[in-house]
Amino acid sequence: MGFPKVVFCIIETRHCPLFRYGDNFGVTGIAIDMQNSDDNSHVITTVIHAPANRESCKILSADLTKIIIEYERADKIPDCLISCSGCTGSIRLEHSRDMYVKEDEPDDGSNQLASIMHLLSNFSFFKNIDKNNLQDVVQFFKLIKYDKSSIIIRKGDPGGNFYIIVSGKVEVINDTGIAISSLGRGEVFGEMSLICDEDVGATVQATEATQILYIDHKHFKKILEKYPSLQLYFTRLMAKRLTDSNKIRSDDYASGMIGKLEEIPPEALFQTLNVNNKTGILTITQLPKGNARFSIRHGALIKAKYGDKSGEPAFYEVLRENEGRFKFTPGLPPEDFEVPEIGYFMKLLMEGLRRVDEHNTKAN
Repeated sequence: MGFPKVVFCIIETRHCPLFRYGDNFGVTGIAIDMQNSDDNSHVITTVIHAPANRESCKILSADLTKIIIEYERADKIPDCLISCSGCTGSIRLEHSRDMYVKEDEPDDGSNQLASIMHLLSNFSFFKNIDKNNLQDVVQFFKLIKYDKSSIIIRKGDPGGNFYIIVSGKVEVINDTGIAISSLGRGEVFGEMSLICDEDVGATVQATEATQILYIDHKHFKKILEKYPSLQLYFTRLMAKRLTDSNKIRSDDYASGMIGKLEEIPPEALFQTLNVNNKTGILTITQLPKGNARFSIRHGALIKAKYGDKSGEPAFYEVLRENEGRFKFTPGLPPEDFEVPEIGYFMKLLMEGLRRVDEHNTKAN
Protein backbone atom coordinates (compact mmCIF):
# COMPACT_ATOMS: atom_id res chain seq x y z
CA MET A 1 0.00 0.00 0.00
CA GLY A 2 1.42 3.40 -0.91
CA PHE A 3 0.45 7.03 -1.20
CA PRO A 4 1.23 9.86 -3.63
CA LYS A 5 4.69 11.31 -3.69
CA VAL A 6 4.92 14.23 -1.28
CA VAL A 7 7.01 17.16 -2.51
CA PHE A 8 9.11 19.42 -0.32
CA CYS A 9 10.65 22.55 -1.85
CA ILE A 10 13.68 24.45 -0.53
CA ILE A 11 12.72 28.08 0.16
CA GLU A 12 15.85 29.18 2.03
CA THR A 13 19.49 28.07 2.06
CA ARG A 14 22.37 29.16 4.25
CA HIS A 15 25.74 27.73 3.27
CA CYS A 16 24.26 24.35 2.41
CA PRO A 17 27.03 22.38 0.65
CA LEU A 18 24.66 20.29 -1.49
CA PHE A 19 21.38 21.99 -2.36
CA ARG A 20 20.07 25.28 -3.76
CA TYR A 21 16.96 27.42 -3.51
CA GLY A 22 14.10 25.89 -5.52
CA ASP A 23 15.33 22.28 -5.32
CA ASN A 24 12.48 19.81 -4.88
CA PHE A 25 12.47 16.54 -2.93
CA GLY A 26 9.88 13.87 -3.56
CA VAL A 27 9.20 11.47 -0.68
CA THR A 28 7.14 8.34 -1.19
CA GLY A 29 5.87 6.37 1.80
CA ILE A 30 5.00 2.70 1.48
CA ALA A 31 3.15 0.75 4.16
CA ILE A 32 4.36 -2.85 4.35
CA ASP A 33 2.11 -5.36 6.11
CA MET A 34 3.87 -7.43 8.72
CA GLN A 35 3.75 -11.17 8.06
CA ASN A 36 2.56 -13.48 10.77
CA SER A 37 0.92 -10.59 12.60
CA ASP A 38 -2.50 -10.98 14.18
CA ASP A 39 -3.27 -7.26 14.39
CA ASN A 40 -2.63 -6.46 10.68
CA SER A 41 0.16 -4.10 11.75
CA HIS A 42 2.49 -2.56 9.21
CA VAL A 43 5.63 -0.46 9.00
CA ILE A 44 6.27 2.59 6.86
CA THR A 45 9.28 2.69 4.59
CA THR A 46 10.22 5.66 2.43
CA VAL A 47 11.88 6.43 -0.88
CA ILE A 48 13.58 9.82 -1.18
CA HIS A 49 13.65 11.33 -4.69
CA ALA A 50 16.47 13.89 -4.59
CA PRO A 51 16.92 16.62 -7.23
CA ALA A 52 18.69 15.52 -10.41
CA ASN A 53 22.50 15.82 -10.40
CA ARG A 54 22.61 16.30 -6.62
CA GLU A 55 24.25 14.09 -4.02
CA SER A 56 22.07 12.49 -1.38
CA CYS A 57 22.07 13.79 2.19
CA LYS A 58 21.53 11.27 4.98
CA ILE A 59 20.63 13.99 7.49
CA LEU A 60 17.90 15.49 5.31
CA SER A 61 16.62 12.06 4.25
CA ALA A 62 16.23 11.13 7.92
CA ASP A 63 14.36 14.39 8.64
CA LEU A 64 11.90 13.82 5.79
CA THR A 65 11.43 10.17 6.67
CA LYS A 66 10.41 11.11 10.22
CA ILE A 67 7.59 13.25 8.84
CA ILE A 68 6.27 10.45 6.61
CA ILE A 69 6.36 7.94 9.47
CA GLU A 70 4.70 10.39 11.88
CA TYR A 71 1.66 11.02 9.68
CA GLU A 72 1.55 7.66 7.83
CA ARG A 73 -0.75 9.05 5.12
CA ALA A 74 0.02 11.87 2.67
CA ASP A 75 -3.36 13.52 3.10
CA LYS A 76 -2.67 13.88 6.83
CA ILE A 77 0.53 15.89 6.40
CA PRO A 78 -0.34 19.56 7.00
CA ASP A 79 1.05 22.48 5.06
CA CYS A 80 4.25 23.17 6.90
CA LEU A 81 7.75 24.59 7.04
CA ILE A 82 10.60 22.42 8.26
CA SER A 83 14.26 23.01 8.87
CA CYS A 84 17.02 20.54 8.15
CA SER A 85 18.76 19.48 11.37
CA GLY A 86 21.89 20.61 9.61
CA CYS A 87 25.59 20.06 9.20
CA THR A 88 27.85 22.95 8.15
CA GLY A 89 24.88 24.76 6.62
CA SER A 90 21.11 24.84 6.87
CA ILE A 91 18.02 24.85 4.69
CA ARG A 92 14.30 25.39 5.15
CA LEU A 93 11.73 23.44 3.15
CA GLU A 94 8.05 23.99 2.52
CA HIS A 95 5.36 21.39 1.97
CA SER A 96 1.91 22.14 0.56
CA ARG A 97 -0.96 19.80 -0.23
CA ASP A 98 -1.04 21.30 -3.72
CA MET A 99 2.31 19.66 -4.32
CA TYR A 100 1.29 15.97 -4.35
CA VAL A 101 2.31 13.87 -7.34
CA LYS A 102 0.52 10.63 -8.12
CA GLU A 103 2.82 7.66 -8.35
CA ASP A 104 1.65 6.77 -11.85
CA GLU A 105 2.40 10.26 -13.19
CA PRO A 106 5.74 10.88 -14.89
CA ASP A 107 8.02 13.19 -12.88
CA ASP A 108 8.39 15.64 -15.78
CA GLY A 109 8.57 19.41 -16.04
CA SER A 110 4.86 19.86 -15.40
CA ASN A 111 5.17 18.21 -11.99
CA GLN A 112 8.18 20.37 -11.18
CA LEU A 113 6.12 23.40 -12.13
CA ALA A 114 3.26 22.32 -9.90
CA SER A 115 5.66 21.98 -7.01
CA ILE A 116 6.69 25.66 -7.17
CA MET A 117 3.23 27.12 -7.80
CA HIS A 118 3.12 28.48 -4.26
CA LEU A 119 6.30 30.47 -4.92
CA LEU A 120 5.25 32.01 -8.22
CA SER A 121 2.54 34.21 -6.71
CA ASN A 122 5.33 36.23 -5.06
CA PHE A 123 6.93 37.11 -8.41
CA SER A 124 6.10 40.59 -9.72
CA PHE A 125 4.77 39.23 -13.04
CA PHE A 126 2.27 36.85 -11.41
CA LYS A 127 1.17 39.45 -8.83
CA ASN A 128 -0.71 41.09 -11.69
CA ILE A 129 -2.89 38.00 -12.08
CA ASP A 130 -5.70 37.10 -9.71
CA LYS A 131 -4.82 34.04 -7.64
CA ASN A 132 -7.94 32.27 -8.91
CA ASN A 133 -6.55 32.55 -12.46
CA LEU A 134 -2.92 31.80 -11.64
CA GLN A 135 -3.15 28.12 -12.50
CA ASP A 136 -4.71 28.93 -15.89
CA VAL A 137 -1.77 31.19 -16.76
CA VAL A 138 1.01 29.01 -15.35
CA GLN A 139 -0.10 26.02 -17.43
CA PHE A 140 1.27 27.76 -20.54
CA PHE A 141 4.76 28.04 -19.03
CA LYS A 142 7.50 25.43 -19.14
CA LEU A 143 10.40 25.01 -16.74
CA ILE A 144 13.94 24.66 -18.08
CA LYS A 145 17.38 24.51 -16.44
CA TYR A 146 20.57 26.14 -17.72
CA ASP A 147 24.10 25.39 -16.62
CA LYS A 148 26.55 28.13 -15.70
CA SER A 149 27.79 30.10 -18.76
CA SER A 150 24.95 28.83 -20.98
CA ILE A 151 23.65 31.37 -23.53
CA ILE A 152 19.87 31.64 -23.10
CA ILE A 153 19.15 34.12 -25.88
CA ARG A 154 21.52 35.81 -28.29
CA LYS A 155 21.32 39.30 -29.79
CA GLY A 156 19.91 39.26 -33.31
CA ASP A 157 17.98 36.01 -32.88
CA PRO A 158 14.25 36.11 -33.67
CA GLY A 159 12.21 36.89 -30.57
CA GLY A 160 10.55 33.65 -29.52
CA ASN A 161 9.93 33.38 -25.78
CA PHE A 162 9.30 35.35 -22.62
CA TYR A 163 11.40 34.29 -19.61
CA ILE A 164 11.03 34.46 -15.82
CA ILE A 165 13.95 33.52 -13.55
CA VAL A 166 12.94 31.04 -10.86
CA SER A 167 16.39 30.58 -9.34
CA GLY A 168 19.94 31.53 -10.22
CA LYS A 169 21.25 34.62 -12.03
CA VAL A 170 21.81 35.84 -15.57
CA GLU A 171 23.71 38.74 -17.13
CA VAL A 172 22.69 40.97 -20.01
CA ILE A 173 25.72 41.40 -22.28
CA ASN A 174 26.43 44.20 -24.78
CA ASP A 175 28.13 43.97 -28.17
CA THR A 176 31.61 44.14 -26.64
CA GLY A 177 30.95 41.22 -24.29
CA ILE A 178 30.63 43.41 -21.20
CA ALA A 179 27.80 42.71 -18.73
CA ILE A 180 25.55 45.77 -18.51
CA SER A 181 23.05 44.39 -15.98
CA SER A 182 22.34 41.38 -13.81
CA LEU A 183 18.94 39.73 -13.25
CA GLY A 184 17.91 37.36 -10.48
CA ARG A 185 14.96 35.46 -9.04
CA GLY A 186 11.56 36.77 -10.11
CA GLU A 187 12.97 39.09 -12.80
CA VAL A 188 12.04 38.76 -16.46
CA PHE A 189 13.54 39.21 -19.91
CA GLY A 190 12.71 38.69 -23.57
CA GLU A 191 9.52 40.74 -23.39
CA MET A 192 10.57 43.59 -25.69
CA SER A 193 11.25 41.40 -28.72
CA LEU A 194 7.76 39.88 -28.34
CA ILE A 195 5.88 43.12 -27.67
CA CYS A 196 7.60 44.98 -30.52
CA ASP A 197 7.95 41.96 -32.86
CA GLU A 198 11.67 42.61 -33.18
CA ASP A 199 14.81 40.50 -32.99
CA VAL A 200 16.42 39.95 -29.61
CA GLY A 201 18.17 43.17 -28.54
CA ALA A 202 20.85 41.73 -26.23
CA THR A 203 22.56 38.47 -25.31
CA VAL A 204 21.58 36.91 -21.98
CA GLN A 205 23.88 34.38 -20.30
CA ALA A 206 23.50 32.32 -17.12
CA THR A 207 26.18 33.14 -14.55
CA GLU A 208 25.31 30.12 -12.40
CA ALA A 209 23.01 27.11 -12.58
CA THR A 210 19.65 28.71 -13.32
CA GLN A 211 16.01 27.59 -13.53
CA ILE A 212 13.78 29.57 -15.86
CA LEU A 213 10.10 29.58 -16.76
CA TYR A 214 9.37 30.41 -20.38
CA ILE A 215 6.30 30.88 -22.54
CA ASP A 216 6.13 31.06 -26.33
CA HIS A 217 5.08 34.08 -28.41
CA LYS A 218 1.60 32.78 -29.18
CA HIS A 219 0.54 32.15 -25.58
CA PHE A 220 2.34 35.28 -24.35
CA LYS A 221 0.17 37.42 -26.63
CA LYS A 222 -2.96 35.62 -25.44
CA ILE A 223 -2.41 36.24 -21.74
CA LEU A 224 -1.34 39.83 -22.47
CA GLU A 225 -4.69 40.42 -24.16
CA LYS A 226 -6.65 38.60 -21.45
CA TYR A 227 -5.11 40.40 -18.48
CA PRO A 228 -4.90 44.21 -19.02
CA SER A 229 -3.01 44.60 -15.73
CA LEU A 230 -0.03 42.93 -17.40
CA GLN A 231 0.08 45.67 -20.02
CA LEU A 232 0.59 48.25 -17.26
CA TYR A 233 3.21 45.98 -15.70
CA PHE A 234 5.21 45.89 -18.94
CA THR A 235 4.85 49.66 -19.43
CA ARG A 236 6.39 50.25 -16.02
CA LEU A 237 9.03 47.60 -16.67
CA MET A 238 10.00 49.24 -19.94
CA ALA A 239 10.38 52.59 -18.20
CA LYS A 240 12.60 50.98 -15.55
CA ARG A 241 14.66 49.24 -18.23
CA LEU A 242 15.28 52.55 -19.97
CA THR A 243 16.19 54.25 -16.70
CA ASP A 244 18.63 51.51 -15.67
CA SER A 245 20.19 51.37 -19.12
CA ASN A 246 20.65 55.09 -19.35
CA LYS A 247 22.19 55.37 -15.91
CA ILE A 248 25.01 53.27 -17.30
CA ARG A 249 25.39 55.70 -20.18
CA SER A 250 25.00 58.83 -18.06
CA ASP A 251 28.69 59.18 -17.21
CA ASP A 252 29.58 59.12 -20.91
CA TYR A 253 26.96 61.73 -21.74
CA ALA A 254 27.41 63.99 -18.73
CA SER A 255 27.29 67.45 -20.26
CA GLY A 256 27.85 67.95 -23.94
CA MET A 257 26.80 64.94 -25.98
CA ILE A 258 27.62 64.01 -29.55
CA GLY A 259 26.77 60.73 -31.22
CA LYS A 260 24.71 58.70 -33.66
CA LEU A 261 21.18 57.34 -33.36
CA GLU A 262 22.59 54.00 -34.50
CA GLU A 263 24.49 53.90 -31.19
CA ILE A 264 21.78 55.24 -28.89
CA PRO A 265 18.17 55.27 -30.15
CA PRO A 266 15.98 58.36 -29.67
CA GLU A 267 13.96 56.96 -26.74
CA ALA A 268 17.16 56.14 -24.82
CA LEU A 269 18.68 59.50 -25.71
CA PHE A 270 15.69 61.45 -24.36
CA GLN A 271 15.51 59.19 -21.32
CA THR A 272 19.18 59.87 -20.54
CA LEU A 273 18.57 63.61 -20.57
CA ASN A 274 15.42 63.21 -18.45
CA VAL A 275 16.96 60.96 -15.82
CA ASN A 276 19.96 63.28 -15.43
CA ASN A 277 17.78 66.44 -15.27
CA LYS A 278 19.68 68.03 -18.15
CA THR A 279 18.95 71.52 -19.43
CA GLY A 280 19.89 72.47 -22.98
CA ILE A 281 19.24 72.11 -26.71
CA LEU A 282 19.22 68.75 -28.48
CA THR A 283 19.66 68.90 -32.24
CA ILE A 284 19.42 65.88 -34.51
CA THR A 285 20.62 66.14 -38.09
CA GLN A 286 20.75 63.96 -41.23
CA LEU A 287 17.13 62.86 -40.72
CA PRO A 288 14.77 62.02 -43.63
CA LYS A 289 12.53 65.03 -42.94
CA GLY A 290 15.23 67.54 -42.13
CA ASN A 291 16.79 68.59 -38.85
CA ALA A 292 15.09 68.28 -35.46
CA ARG A 293 15.49 70.59 -32.47
CA PHE A 294 14.32 70.03 -28.90
CA SER A 295 14.56 72.31 -25.88
CA ILE A 296 14.87 70.50 -22.55
CA ARG A 297 14.66 72.02 -19.07
CA HIS A 298 15.63 69.92 -16.05
CA GLY A 299 14.93 66.81 -18.11
CA ALA A 300 11.48 67.96 -19.25
CA LEU A 301 10.61 68.62 -22.90
CA ILE A 302 9.47 72.22 -23.42
CA LYS A 303 9.89 72.73 -27.18
CA ALA A 304 10.01 70.32 -30.13
CA LYS A 305 10.39 70.84 -33.86
CA TYR A 306 10.93 68.24 -36.59
CA GLY A 307 10.15 68.86 -40.26
CA ASP A 308 6.73 70.50 -40.45
CA LYS A 309 5.66 69.25 -37.00
CA SER A 310 5.94 70.94 -33.61
CA GLY A 311 5.26 69.94 -30.02
CA GLU A 312 4.06 66.39 -29.26
CA PRO A 313 3.74 65.32 -32.95
CA ALA A 314 7.39 66.28 -33.56
CA PHE A 315 8.51 64.24 -30.55
CA TYR A 316 6.46 61.20 -31.62
CA GLU A 317 7.75 61.48 -35.18
CA VAL A 318 11.44 61.56 -34.27
CA LEU A 319 11.09 58.41 -32.13
CA ARG A 320 10.64 56.46 -35.36
CA GLU A 321 14.08 57.42 -36.66
CA ASN A 322 17.04 55.11 -36.23
CA GLU A 323 19.70 56.92 -38.25
CA GLY A 324 21.07 60.42 -37.80
CA ARG A 325 23.57 62.45 -35.77
CA PHE A 326 22.77 64.24 -32.53
CA LYS A 327 24.34 66.94 -30.40
CA PHE A 328 23.28 68.18 -27.00
CA THR A 329 24.40 71.65 -25.98
CA PRO A 330 23.93 72.63 -22.31
CA GLY A 331 22.06 75.85 -21.52
CA LEU A 332 18.87 77.65 -22.61
CA PRO A 333 18.08 81.27 -23.42
CA PRO A 334 16.45 83.11 -20.46
CA GLU A 335 13.02 83.28 -22.11
CA ASP A 336 12.79 79.48 -22.25
CA PHE A 337 12.85 79.15 -18.47
CA GLU A 338 9.20 80.20 -18.31
CA VAL A 339 7.94 78.04 -21.19
CA PRO A 340 5.51 75.33 -19.94
CA GLU A 341 6.33 71.66 -20.42
CA ILE A 342 4.84 69.95 -23.46
CA GLY A 343 3.67 67.17 -21.16
CA TYR A 344 4.72 64.73 -18.45
CA PHE A 345 7.82 63.11 -19.91
CA MET A 346 7.15 59.43 -19.12
CA LYS A 347 3.60 59.72 -20.42
CA LEU A 348 4.90 61.26 -23.66
CA LEU A 349 7.52 58.53 -23.99
CA MET A 350 5.09 55.66 -23.39
CA GLU A 351 2.60 57.10 -25.88
CA GLY A 352 5.37 57.70 -28.41
CA LEU A 353 6.64 54.12 -28.17
CA ARG A 354 3.08 52.82 -28.48
CA ARG A 355 2.68 54.80 -31.71
CA VAL A 356 6.01 53.54 -33.03
CA ASP A 357 4.92 49.97 -32.36
CA GLU A 358 1.57 50.59 -34.06
CA HIS A 359 3.32 52.16 -37.05
CA ASN A 360 5.73 49.25 -37.40
CA THR A 361 2.89 46.73 -37.17
CA LYS A 362 0.98 48.43 -39.98
CA ALA A 363 4.15 48.66 -42.09
CA ASN A 364 4.65 44.90 -41.81
